[in-house]
Amino acid sequence: MELHELKTFIESIESTLNELAASLDIEQVKKTIESLESKTYEQGFWDDHEAANKVIIELKRHKQTLNRYETIVEQLEDLKVNVELIELGEGAIDLDASVKAIESALEAFETTVYLSEPYDHLHAIVEIHPGAGGTESQDWALMLYRMITRYAERQNYTVDLNDYQEASEAGVKSVTMTLAGDYAFGHLKAEAGVHRLVRISPFDASGRRHTSFASVNVIPQIDDTIEVEIDDNDLKIDTYRSSGAGGQSVNTTDSAVRITHMPTKLTVTCQNERSQLQNRQKALQILKGKLYQRKLEEQKEAIESLRNVNQSNAFGSQIRSYVMHPYNMVKDHRTDEETGNVQKVLDGDLDKFIRAYLKTQASRETTS
Repeated sequence: MELHELKTFIESIESTLNELAASLDIEQVKKTIESLESKTYEQGFWDDHEAANKVIIELKRHKQTLNRYETIVEQLEDLKVNVELIELGEGAIDLDASVKAIESALEAFETTVYLSEPYDHLHAIVEIHPGAGGTESQDWALMLYRMITRYAERQNYTVDLNDYQEASEAGVKSVTMTLAGDYAFGHLKAEAGVHRLVRISPFDASGRRHTSFASVNVIPQIDDTIEVEIDDNDLKIDTYRSSGAGGQSVNTTDSAVRITHMPTKLTVTCQNERSQLQNRQKALQILKGKLYQRKLEEQKEAIESLRNVNQSNAFGSQIRSYVMHPYNMVKDHRTDEETGNVQKVLDGDLDKFIRAYLKTQASRETTS
């Protein structure tokens, strides 16, 4: 990169960083950190462990945001010093590594700014269901399961399989899994919707092109920072023999649990834990997430960013298309983000699509 290009780059990064800092109100973030830290020093702070834990979690989140901002500021200052040395003839112009590091850090900070809703930092519960079409859509649902788990691996998220219903010929009938990691829900909410696949079917002896659909639903896993009350009298709990793979004795006892919330008719199934008690606890946790999401939607506080998949699992309702014949392209219909490397996306490279979605949502909220 030439010297004048470096100067232009610095000006551009500073401008973007200032805009993001203003949007986030970085000074208020600093004040919030000071206030939360002062609470941790108060006498009796740990007497109420639940309340203390909420403060610690919030403090950690704000500190992470501030650290990302200050890291970019420091990197920019170092780059400015190097530019001055180059102008004095005392430095080399090969600063590509520094430029790439700043670009990467800015992307991470930008994403943090977009993930400012109170539930974005939570773990994510992901449900995948095939659309109409039998084996074709069931196989597509399995491909989406693989894609999302690969993305989770890239993000160092922990994947906990809650319910896995294997299809008779190929693919899956349904999958429910929990992805645990910082801002897992904030990132993965971009995947909620109907996904469309166009390809030459491996199940068609005539080699014809098929279009398949599968839906992905993403809900936050409620933790101690958010309260959701459930009346035990509103629950219908059924137990049955697990049909999925599991540990010792999983398939020989009635360990699987299905919980139905009678007022809303929401149903959650969990069968992959080792005991009925564990399956029940996990199912209740997922149900709390669904009820919390439903509450937000009813209050119309976050409809656009948290809406459940309520569109038809068929043509015309897809959020993203994956075309493998007669050409290669993945296109997100909400943001117009696209790429020709379909396999890379199916291997879990979702960053550009998620970032584009979050940016689009942030822009809509700003203009509304």
